[in-house]
Amino acid sequence: MKSGVNATTKLIFEEKKAIKLFLWLFYIFYFAFDILYYYFYPIYTKSNSLGFPRDGLGLWLYVLVLGLLYPAIYYYKKENPYIIKYIIVIGYVIIDTTNVIIVNFGSLKPFDTGNIVEILFFFFSPIFVNKKYFWTASSLIMGRYLFLGLVLQDKRYFFPIVIYLIIFAISWIILIRFYSYINSLKNAYEELRQKEKLATMGQMAAAIGHEIRNPLASLRGFTQLQQERNPNTNDFYPIMIQEIDRINIIVDDLMYLGKPKAIQIEKENIEEIIAYTLSILQQQARRQGVNVETVMEGPLPPIDCDEKQLKQVFINLIKNAIEAMPDGGKIKINLKAPKENKLLITIQDEGCGIEDEDLLNLGDPFYTTKKEGTGLGLMVTNNIIKDHKGELIINSRIGEGTKIEVVLPITQK
Repeated sequence: MKSGVNATTKLIFEEKKAIKLFLWLFYIFYFAFDILYYYFYPIYTKSNSLGFPRDGLGLWLYVLVLGLLYPAIYYYKKENPYIIKYIIVIGYVIIDTTNVIIVNFGSLKPFDTGNIVEILFFFFSPIFVNKKYFWTASSLIMGRYLFLGLVLQDKRYFFPIVIYLIIFAISWIILIRFYSYINSLKNAYEELRQKEKLATMGQMAAAIGHEIRNPLASLRGFTQLQQERNPNTNDFYPIMIQEIDRINIIVDDLMYLGKPKAIQIEKENIEEIIAYTLSILQQQARRQGVNVETVMEGPLPPIDCDEKQLKQVFINLIKNAIEAMPDGGKIKINLKAPKENKLLITIQDEGCGIEDEDLLNLGDPFYTTKKEGTGLGLMVTNNIIKDHKGELIINSRIGEGTKIEVVLPITQK
């Protein structure tokens, strides 16, 4: 909750800084331009029209423009600076358009309107990093000239639209680059935050796993001893040992999370790794009525890998497939002949499938769709495959099952 409040406070603070700069530039540019245009320019061109014009709104034009400061200051103090930029641009367009219509309606005066602040509205939009404001300001500025040209029936009012379209395109490119840069910073921050979170959890997991492993080994040993002493008196010993082994697998995942093991690369046979995995999980599959079918397409060359880690990968993936079919079904494991120096192993089940929103989060620590899952197995699996410079691809449809593809590189001699 506090982080959300802090983020909102920071956003308001940054918006207020941008608004202060925007207001300063708006009024400096607005009055400086008119002073130059109505005083210095006539002196340079030796024109008789020296001084601010008194037709139209006259000096009230500047009073009304200054009056826009009142609502701006009000909303600034109310901690709602986001609306101020809209007040300024809408207020300017209404006031200046009204003044031009009063001055030029029904007269033959030469084209004489606009202010340099209109360019400021375009080029300052990327500072706010707000597409809605950009489109609002652009539409109002160009729309005002279109409106004036139609009302005053003067084609010369359409010429600024062409110029502003060019400025619009430049500003749009700048705004898009701002968005891209900010998104890159956000992604980098999220990645760094995720790494810090994983590092903290890893330290905790390693400590917890180490403390659990020793009593767990003793517990398994005593359970096996009791089973040997009383082989025919209790059918629960195998279940107890099986559950202890399951806890031990979770501890292994915790230990890996805390300190990933160094990879010991050797030439290994992928068929033997899959066969070993199936022998480990055969009893669980038979108990749940799951039939495992293995298809190997063509001769498979040995791959460079850490045998123990790859065994852990396929134990996790096939175990997940078995658990996805509590009422039985078929798992098809397909090992395809290598193409482009890559070996593809596909594991497809007939389970309930995975929701799209869950697919996006699979692999995040402690995120799981299983009632008794920890969310560590798939994360560890994905990390091992990445360490082997491979790729894990998961496709799933609700009611049809899940297809997992493991892509592993093959090193050519």
